[in-house]
Amino acid sequence: MDALHWWRQGDAVTQSAALVLLAMSVASWVVIVWKLRLMRRASADVARCTAAFWQAPSLLLAQQRLQSFDRDALVLPLVDAANLIANHDGVTPPTLATAGSLSQRLTRVLRDALHDVLGRLQFGQVLLATVGSTAPFVGLLGTVWGIYHALTAVAGAGQITIDRVSGPVGEALVMTAAGLAVAIPAVLAYNVFGRLLGRIEADLEGFARDLRELVIDTAPVQSLTGTTAGLSNAIRPAAGPPQGGSAPLGGSEPRAAGSVGA
Repeated sequence: MDALHWWRQGDAVTQSAALVLLAMSVASWVVIVWKLRLMRRASADVARCTAAFWQAPSLLLAQQRLQSFDRDALVLPLVDAANLIANHDGVTPPTLATAGSLSQRLTRVLRDALHDVLGRLQFGQVLLATVGSTAPFVGLLGTVWGIYHALTAVAGAGQITIDRVSGPVGEALVMTAAGLAVAIPAVLAYNVFGRLLGRIEADLEGFARDLRELVIDTAPVQSLTGTTAGLSNAIRPAAGPPQGGSAPLGGSEPRAAGSVGA
């Protein structure tokens, strides 16, 4: 039984299931190859970047060093966010984004940068999980549909023998094998990449926590209290004239226009 003969014997449902399995297989293998390269680079880059960062004499020099080590921008966004807060503390105009203490603002920007990095690392995991969980059922659908049509054709022939049944049923079982062949690599890759992602995520979270403590310890004391006073002054309305229409102290009613010098 060759593939061309099997394709010609199948109907629209069987052929559609086969095309879906083919698309799932191609997509999952593309993601597997891409993520395998990304995970290998990420594991090496995170270790080298953290070591280079702590060997730098200052935060600015560490930021410059990481540009040559961090090929996939995994550690550098965290350092950029912390450096932005440290260098512009008390300089930016008072807004809700700059309100609060330095610790609160650092936590916010580092959390956002970390979520962005982890989102890029986790890309493709949903596809692998979807392929691994649905491909066997797509293959089973093709098998059940093929067996149904095979038994219908045998029953219509009027004479049921083993030779007439075994051939079409065996061809229908190919879909189940194809579904398993598509699902098994996707499930294995999902588990392996999930374990690697857990290690990288733990390293990045630990680095972000240490970076936050470093910036807070080296910041001026007045930066730790926040800028909420400046924010309240910026949004406070200007004082109006006293109620009741009384004139200001030490003055009289304002003169009408054109009466100056009269």
